[in-house]
Amino acid sequence: MTSPFDDALLNRAAALIKAYAARGEMIATAESCTGGLVSALLTEISGSSAVVDRGFVTYSNEAKQAMLGVPEVLLAKHGAVSEPVARAMAEGALAHSRAHVTVAITGVAGPGGGSAEKPVGLVHFACARRGGETIALERRFGDIGRTEVRRAALLCALDLFEARLS
Repeated sequence: MTSPFDDALLNRAAALIKAYAARGEMIATAESCTGGLVSALLTEISGSSAVVDRGFVTYSNEAKQAMLGVPEVLLAKHGAVSEPVARAMAEGALAHSRAHVTVAITGVAGPGGGSAEKPVGLVHFACARRGGETIALERRFGDIGRTEVRRAALLCALDLFEARLS
């Protein structure tokens, strides 16, 4: 069976694994709308077990609470697709893993589920570093199709892991 990922993605993932391994650091993901896509890509790389501590797929609000400790009040006040929840997911992944760096992703991949306030293609990201600050960003990819929103989110997650290397 061949990899479901193209060579460009596999090369980026391999470079990330190599760079974090050289630093002796581990990473983890907290994924909602990507459903484990980032973890799947990273673990396609031989030797990734030295770097990838774990991946949390927290699709439901209950999973975000139980696995990452996202406060119910935060979900009720801001909704799952929000900067505060993305931050809590990334920080929760740090707290519940041995990782040095985590990336969290929560969004509306579509085709349904969007609203005027939170349209299809809206994705919130957060990246946390143990002993450092948590950074967050919002991307509005537009209604480009479920697969393309998830792919765009995957690319953004890789960007965040790469940025935390510098």
